[in-house]
Amino acid sequence: MIYLTYNDQPSGVFSSQVNDVCNYINKNLEANIKLVAIISLHSFTENRKKIRKEVPNALVLPALPKAKYWQFSCLVFTLLCLFTGERKIIARNVLAAKIALFAKKMGLVQKVCLDGRGAIAAEWNEYEVVAHEDMKRDIASWEKDAVLQSDFRIAVSEELVKWWREAYGYSDQNYVVIPCTLQSSFKLTVPTETDVQQIRKKEGYAYDDIILVYSGSTSGWQSFSALEVILGRILSIGKNYKLIFLSKEDESIGKMKSMFPGQVDNKWLSHDKVQELLSMCDYGVLYREKSITNRVAAPTKFAEYLSAGIPVLISEGIGDYSAFVKKHECGFIIEEGQSVTPLKNTDETRKKMISLVSAYYTKDANKKYYQTLIQPLN
Repeated sequence: MIYLTYNDQPSGVFSSQVNDVCNYINKNLEANIKLVAIISLHSFTENRKKIRKEVPNALVLPALPKAKYWQFSCLVFTLLCLFTGERKIIARNVLAAKIALFAKKMGLVQKVCLDGRGAIAAEWNEYEVVAHEDMKRDIASWEKDAVLQSDFRIAVSEELVKWWREAYGYSDQNYVVIPCTLQSSFKLTVPTETDVQQIRKKEGYAYDDIILVYSGSTSGWQSFSALEVILGRILSIGKNYKLIFLSKEDESIGKMKSMFPGQVDNKWLSHDKVQELLSMCDYGVLYREKSITNRVAAPTKFAEYLSAGIPVLISEGIGDYSAFVKKHECGFIIEEGQSVTPLKNTDETRKKMISLVSAYYTKDANKKYYQTLIQPLN
């Protein structure tokens, strides 16, 4: 069985949602999945090493330089199936699924599973993901083919399945929902109050500070203008309310620093340092504007916040997660015009957050869904 990716470069998400998934299934289920990653020629050798460091037997192939020539990879992959004898494919996202479906049409693949990571046609057109107008024009028909012609499907949220039904007339039940999960090697430990205060002291924060943290990009699609209003209202409550951006410095962050001197900080940390800093905070912020892309999303930051023991300030309509926050009382829904007064985190809350992430957002917690996926393909 092949897990196929197309034009997904190595990253933290790739590591936890591709490499780790392949390794987990091979180790824990009766399956033999080989990762085939078709990646950009840009930094190809370096990126190939990154992938093979985590998945030593991965086959990493170059794509043609321009995105519009993606169909050339159909021929390459078909030849690969011919020579390897692999007949079952899990394809990450639309273009990988189209490549796999081409090989199926040629009679070289028996079954294709679409690993649906979002509403790709909506994302390309809502947020200018690609520059080629012809690709943006065709992506909806390609996504429809991927959804309807695949033999099985993975969705990152129930909201994504609802979108498939609305947009493409998808009607059967051949799917499984598996959210973005933590890395298998991640150790879930509950930080004590002493741990938290030691980290705060090292980072220059006081015991009485109420610290919000925003981890991720502040680019346009993350809805920063609306976020600025909401966070500004919270920071105005008092000088002990602090905000940390775990992002690269930019104009928007600089503006908030000038508006709230001494209350806003910006840090850019290596991946292994992030968890410790998150654990000293009181709330994680996950705010995005209303769009189809965000309606079906499964942001990895949600599980990362919970795994640090901190509840989440989240906007309405983000995948299945806004409803999850309401159901499990693990944060607050925030919207423009709404006032929220966050309180200090407690040991009891930290334990609850980590129990939730353990129960819902680890690979072991979703093992039965991986089994549900593997059975029809076998």
